[in-house]
Amino acid sequence: MTKPAYKWELLGWLWLAFFFNQADRQLFNVALPLIRADLHLSDAQVGIVASLFILAIGVFIPVAGFVGDLYSRKRVIVASLAFWSLATLLTGSSTTLLHLILLRSLAVGGGEAFYAPSANALIGQFHIQTRALALSVHQSSLYAGLILSGALGGYLAQQFGWRHAFYGFGGAGVLLAALIGWRLHPTPVLLSPLGRQPVGVLLQNALRMLFGNPSALLLGLAFLCLVFVNVGYQTWTPTFLHEKFGLSIADAGFSSMFYHHIAAFVGVMAGGVFSDRVARRVPRYRLLVQASGLLLGFPAIWLMGQSATSGETYLWMAVSGLFRGVYEANFYTTLFEVVVPHLRASVAGLVSMAAFIAGAIAPFLLGYLKPSLGLSDGLSWLCLPYLVGAMSVLLAYRYFFNRNRIANP
Repeated sequence: MTKPAYKWELLGWLWLAFFFNQADRQLFNVALPLIRADLHLSDAQVGIVASLFILAIGVFIPVAGFVGDLYSRKRVIVASLAFWSLATLLTGSSTTLLHLILLRSLAVGGGEAFYAPSANALIGQFHIQTRALALSVHQSSLYAGLILSGALGGYLAQQFGWRHAFYGFGGAGVLLAALIGWRLHPTPVLLSPLGRQPVGVLLQNALRMLFGNPSALLLGLAFLCLVFVNVGYQTWTPTFLHEKFGLSIADAGFSSMFYHHIAAFVGVMAGGVFSDRVARRVPRYRLLVQASGLLLGFPAIWLMGQSATSGETYLWMAVSGLFRGVYEANFYTTLFEVVVPHLRASVAGLVSMAAFIAGAIAPFLLGYLKPSLGLSDGLSWLCLPYLVGAMSVLLAYRYFFNRNRIANP
């Protein structure tokens, strides 16, 4: 029998895994100016590498969702972490654009795609009354990973070369995969009431659950909007600070991630605790908390790109991060309340596929428009998807959530 404390140990190990998931993801963006100069790439070419990375996640993540519902989620998590960490390490040996596309975009992106559906579903499996809090704690490692990759990754890249940053982070991830494989308990596969289903039937049921469920569709659209903004922000903000305010690679990498994500950490923890509290009274009140994050973050994103000084820019980075965290504390919690347990990883994978495929457009689009539009205006206009996302959540709140909610999520 699993001890009650195990669910928190599980959360601790998954926190570390997600930390490296996000740190390895951001490492390329932090070192982007150095990689661009070393390999003689254009802004559009490095944008393509970043876009293909997100596209690879989008293509593989629905497969990851089905795998997470059909097989041991522990094994999927360990294999994913080991694969993307090894690919991160090997990215440090890249000498051409093709190498970056194969190792960084396809291998790291494809490997990382298999982590989130299984990890979030596994947390939901062990945490029932503490689900929003547990998912918020797990989400906080995203911010920690981005901050550390911005600070330590930027320092390593500047002092020792960008390649050594990839060697260090990749090697540490491989070691962590071995530790998690040793410590986590075997996880049984959650079967539908009809038992184990063929992949085709599972896909059909997941699609029916998603497209026959207006709440899930609207919540997925809001997540798509958030991912588009996050990908554009994380790819180009280090370069934005480096070029606009003359910051060094290390300082730009740190500042672009620290102020935004330390505030997001506060937002995700506060948002998780607060939404658990209000949902005890009325479950759909979570959606009001979720929508408020996007509505209040909307003006902050615009002001971030338009600020004339670095201090003002950091302020609006922090404000947008705070409200981003409030939204992210609630996404999986609300989605899981309208999806049956044995299809959660699959539906989350389908939603994430659409979100990351759309998000893959952002790095290339901002890079392509950079010579004419500039990064200040380009980043500011990322506020518009936040508004669309907020309207989607409010529409789900007003019309659909109560009737789509699963009785015992």
